[in-house]
Amino acid sequence: MNRILMIKLEENIGKQVMIQGWLHKVKNLGKIAFLYVRDRSGIVQCVVNTKEIDIKGMRVESVIQITGEVTSSGSKTEKIEVQVISMQVLNKVNHELPMEVNKENIEASLDVMIHNRVLSFRNKKVASIFKVQECISKSFAEFLRKEGFKEIFTPKIVKEGTEGGTELFEVKYFNEKAYLAQSPQFYKQMMVSSGFERVFEIGHVYRAESHDTKRHINEFISLDLEMGFIKDEYELMELEEKLIEYMINNIKEECMNEVELLQVNLPIIGEEIPKMKLSEAIEILKTQYKKINLEKDIDPEGEKLISEYVKEKYKSDFVFLTHYPQEKRPMYTMPADNGETKSFDLIFRGLEITTGGQRIHNYEILKEKMIEKGLNPENFEGYLSAFKYGMPPHGGLAIGLERITASFLGIENVREATMFTRDKNRLVP
Repeated sequence: MNRILMIKLEENIGKQVMIQGWLHKVKNLGKIAFLYVRDRSGIVQCVVNTKEIDIKGMRVESVIQITGEVTSSGSKTEKIEVQVISMQVLNKVNHELPMEVNKENIEASLDVMIHNRVLSFRNKKVASIFKVQECISKSFAEFLRKEGFKEIFTPKIVKEGTEGGTELFEVKYFNEKAYLAQSPQFYKQMMVSSGFERVFEIGHVYRAESHDTKRHINEFISLDLEMGFIKDEYELMELEEKLIEYMINNIKEECMNEVELLQVNLPIIGEEIPKMKLSEAIEILKTQYKKINLEKDIDPEGEKLISEYVKEKYKSDFVFLTHYPQEKRPMYTMPADNGETKSFDLIFRGLEITTGGQRIHNYEILKEKMIEKGLNPENFEGYLSAFKYGMPPHGGLAIGLERITASFLGIENVREATMFTRDKNRLVP
């Protein structure tokens, strides 16, 4: 007999079936017992005659196999149930569980949940986070393919960092020194130059920043895109607005059970995402919120306050902050007037979820900007050579998958939206 998933049982009323899964919960009423069995598709109630089948010593989360008949249930909460004919324990749990995963909310600290990550995924709410995350990632790729983008796969062991500096994880690479990639930025641009024109990547990136905050981790998934032959950075913002709308619509269509379970208010774009110069945002913060210490950048508190301002004035959960100063952007960012750049951040409910902008496409200007940033162009020859032979005007952006998931779902700590956390204190599990 082949295994049947729980989601298919309603189609098999009156038939004998075999199910396999984890023992989610037990209600022993003496002569009969109700076993709730869970697989990847759902949970079903199984009715056991305890005089015929011994369930003594059965621990929840044991892996079991049940053969039984699917019947309609007289219960108000259960449509169907399985009348158990035989049961086999495939793998018994012999240890005390570090937390109860069959409750609606796990009553354990985040540290305990992360340390016992695999077990925590068995909780329906925790699993829901990652079903939404998968939908976001899938939507990113789907949308861009429809827009003519090709998926690429770039190295994660590199000779130099994309932005210089010290925020790199050094690795021993045979007899040389190498680093874990901070970003696929150089390779995205090189692939634009190659003639692919429009490329995207979903991949791991690494930042050796000694942060210990709720919004930072040291390894994360980056959703990257780069496109050639753009007019300016506003074309990128227009594309991203359509992308975000596509993501939200897909979540509504595919993950509403998860959204309702997590009690989430999905994002609101409004008529369009407002665009505001960083200097204008700083002026608003100074005059309306007395944030007098801001000059050429905005801090996390400022991001929250400007989001509140935009929400009240424009009815949008999003805002593009544009024209960041050159000293706050990498050397490849296209300069604008007055020491500004053709760059932007997308802020959502007080948190930056995207950084992007137009890039420099002229070889000589890019080389000059490297020197201005204190970098040696000779160390970046593999990257620079792509600009010698016809690089079109281009730009791109990057979105942190864990951060956008946490933001959309109203999760305060990005670690809750990270499958296996890597921060300054964690290398396991």
